[in-house]
Amino acid sequence: MTANGFQRLKGNTVTPAEFKRWRKWMGLSQKEAASALGLKRRVVQYYEKGERDGEAVNVPRSVYLACYALAAGVTSYCGPTEEEALALQEVRAKEKKERKARDKAQKRRERAELAAVEADLAARGETGTTGSTNSIEPTPAISTPKASEEASAQKAG
Repeated sequence: MTANGFQRLKGNTVTPAEFKRWRKWMGLSQKEAASALGLKRRVVQYYEKGERDGEAVNVPRSVYLACYALAAGVTSYCGPTEEEALALQEVRAKEKKERKARDKAQKRRERAELAAVEADLAARGETGTTGSTNSIEPTPAISTPKASEEASAQKAG
């Protein structure tokens, strides 16, 4: 048995046997476990059995985390203190700044790499990444009556 009363945790689920083993490891009756977890005794029974009225019942992650906290000796939690909250904000701000700097540097590297590839292709008289030579013909303008009139007016003016 580990420090939290569970031998293993697959993903975010606890098996009925593991839940019951935790309760017994903690030395709690079903009624005491229910009270400590803020549940009804019948719900603890459902979790230990793994079913209710023939349908599967899973132990929610919130209940698993509460079991873990109780095993660690936590009986009440009101969130972080003001100092902890400020420290967390500072850490997150620093991480965000570092992430932006990394992203900016990555974009700079990508632009430099692209410029080098384009320069190499231009030096060889090629375009694109296929290695074909520059043989793209310009697309002729689509002629509309209005466009023809405007072109004639520009030539005359």
